[in-house]
Amino acid sequence: MYRKTPEALARLTPEQFRVTQQNGTERPGTGEYLHNHRAGIYVDVVSGEPLFASSDKFESGCGWPSFTRPIANVTELRDTSHGMIRTEVRSAHGDSHLGHVFEDGPRDRGGLRYCINSASLHFVPREDMVAQGYGDYLDQVEDI
Repeated sequence: MYRKTPEALARLTPEQFRVTQQNGTERPGTGEYLHNHRAGIYVDVVSGEPLFASSDKFESGCGWPSFTRPIANVTELRDTSHGMIRTEVRSAHGDSHLGHVFEDGPRDRGGLRYCINSASLHFVPREDMVAQGYGDYLDQVEDI
């Protein structure tokens, strides 16, 4: 099952730890997956739980990877930090901070923009999904 373990936390880079465990935010425009256009899924860097599919990723211009919806394992919490009222997005099992969700996404795709830190994600290419145990999510990813 998907969970946070001491071993998983020990494997994180300082930036991954800061973002996922200390509710940090990577600098806009710097994330590894901002311009990733490969087919596959994005999973929690800590627990490995599936979070977002490449088919739901879009270019929002905000400086972070953006998705119209999660595929699974996402919880939303009210966030009043930094003098704002926002909705924080966390992984359900690993309890990693992922980013925030806003209501300014593409209207024709539901209107939501999940603004997610690359440092909280690990990308699994479509061609590796079965081998890495994510075959059940192939129908959520566009064909190569």
